[in-house]
Amino acid sequence: MSAIRQDFELDGVPLVRLESEFLRADVAPSVGGRIVSLFEKRSGQELLWRNSKRKLELLPNGAEYDPSFFGGIDELLPNDIPERINQIDCPDHGELWTTSLGPRVQGEKLLLNGTLSKFGLRYEREMSLLPNQPSLEIIYRISNPTNQPREFLWKLHAALTVEAGDVIDCPARKAQVVGPAWSRFKSAAPFPWPNIEGRAANVVPRQNGTVDFFYLFELMEGRLACHRKRRNITIGYTFDTNIFPYAWLFASYGGFNGYYTVILEPCTAMPLSVNEAAAKKQCSRLEPGQSLQTGVSLYVNISQPEGEERQL
Repeated sequence: MSAIRQDFELDGVPLVRLESEFLRADVAPSVGGRIVSLFEKRSGQELLWRNSKRKLELLPNGAEYDPSFFGGIDELLPNDIPERINQIDCPDHGELWTTSLGPRVQGEKLLLNGTLSKFGLRYEREMSLLPNQPSLEIIYRISNPTNQPREFLWKLHAALTVEAGDVIDCPARKAQVVGPAWSRFKSAAPFPWPNIEGRAANVVPRQNGTVDFFYLFELMEGRLACHRKRRNITIGYTFDTNIFPYAWLFASYGGFNGYYTVILEPCTAMPLSVNEAAAKKQCSRLEPGQSLQTGVSLYVNISQPEGEERQL
């Protein structure tokens, strides 16, 4: 059985706790629905990275994202970099992360909803823990109630705790460095994932003051995960590649404000700019009155010490 409680808080912000035999997930509806903790109970491991220097708080629409980076799992909608999209000025990393979502508990499900104040998209999320395995099931619905088409980027954004030797698992045929300022690699051309410049880009190095930022594309299936090799645990997403045809991967190995984390980012668009992606027909688009609905699983696998993987 799974259960939901609403009598917790962090830094004075109310949390909703979803708990099963295997997982405990703490969600802050009023801070963009951010998942601030995902705890695997049998191994006793916290799976999400969190910035110890930041308090949990709802920041105003238009706040700068990087100096405010808290960690955990948030989502970007309708954009990443600040730009004018469909005649609307969209702020840094979009509006969703600074939008307070209305919560409602329905049995063993947590329902969240809200509307982007500038861009006008309606966002709905239904969350539940599976009773018989360590998996957080999420159903999304994004609607366009405006009278104009909306082109946008929607990106999941899970910051994970990592160690040297951990391995990123994504069945992508190709990858590309997002930009030279965000990479320990010099090549700007697409390459066969994960091998670039004679190295495996999917293996987490020691904390060496570098960063990585990749687009992963031509996905053979919708999966993006991190295998915690020494700890014998894997956390990852499964998703519909018709909705999320791309997977972005950002990693700071000490090079971004000293943080040591890998961020898994299934995404509906490529590249960074929604306007550029729209010109290539590589972003989400909703006509007036249209909506999209999809399901995502955030799963945890435990491996036997001898390497035989099992799902609890």
